[in-house]
Amino acid sequence: MILAAGRGERMRPLTDTTPKPLLQVGGKPLIVWHLERLAAAGFKEVIINHAHLGQQVEDALGDGSRWGLIIRYSPEQAALETAGGIVNALPLLGDAPFLVVNGDVFCDIDFARLRDGLQADQLAYMALVDNPPQHAYGDFALENGQLLLDGQNRLTFSGVAVYAPSLFKGVLRGSVAKLGPLLKEAIMRGQATAFHHQGVWHDIGTPERLQSLDAELRGQA
Repeated sequence: MILAAGRGERMRPLTDTTPKPLLQVGGKPLIVWHLERLAAAGFKEVIINHAHLGQQVEDALGDGSRWGLIIRYSPEQAALETAGGIVNALPLLGDAPFLVVNGDVFCDIDFARLRDGLQADQLAYMALVDNPPQHAYGDFALENGQLLLDGQNRLTFSGVAVYAPSLFKGVLRGSVAKLGPLLKEAIMRGQATAFHHQGVWHDIGTPERLQSLDAELRGQA
């Protein structure tokens, strides 16, 4: 599942007319980079949620066949936050663990590694990254693969993870619900693991970061 329902307030005025995942970077929309890497990692079906200017997302991406994917959409009348959006899409996602990717990050995380990484008794397997300047304290601590709420080796959640559907069992479909409280509960129960991704990762949170990454990618090209 690619999360694409956010309004992108910090990206205005760009997102007044274009949904954030369709903003161009390195010559193609942000979300297309994800679709290409998901296809390369062997994924076949992708669910995309949307709210703000959502029809543009469907018109731009279609059924996914150009990437060898099957894309289905989970529209939201108003954005339901991360957990709410995932729960709304559960009928499409099914009963098995699934990968979730934030639509507003750019990364070279190994999606195939995540697909096979969730242990039977776990609720979440997450990719963590070095803390960026705008998030210097990080989100969680990582110790021998186990996630902790606090500790010395603090890292930032990349927005890429595999979840078991049971992580969301307390969330009503159609309700607004944040992911953070669910993850904290799973961590406190020892049911969340992670790995430290040390490759490329960018949080495209401002027009300036988008412009910087675009210049970097075009320079590499």
